[in-house]
Amino acid sequence: MNNGRILLNIQEVCDYLGIGKTKARELLRGYNGFGVQIGNRWYANKKKLDEWIDNETM
Repeated sequence: MNNGRILLNIQEVCDYLGIGKTKARELLRGYNGFGVQIGNRWYANKKKLDEWIDNETM
């Protein structure tokens, strides 16, 4: 899907988690530890996102 990329953009986060853009933006801008802002764009650190998912599903 992401060809081994470290950062996922909003659309890739939506596809990865199966959620809409509004919820993806909300998660990225929250204090979950995986959102990264570069300029005015938000990205998710995939490794930290996977760790967050593991912690939330335990």
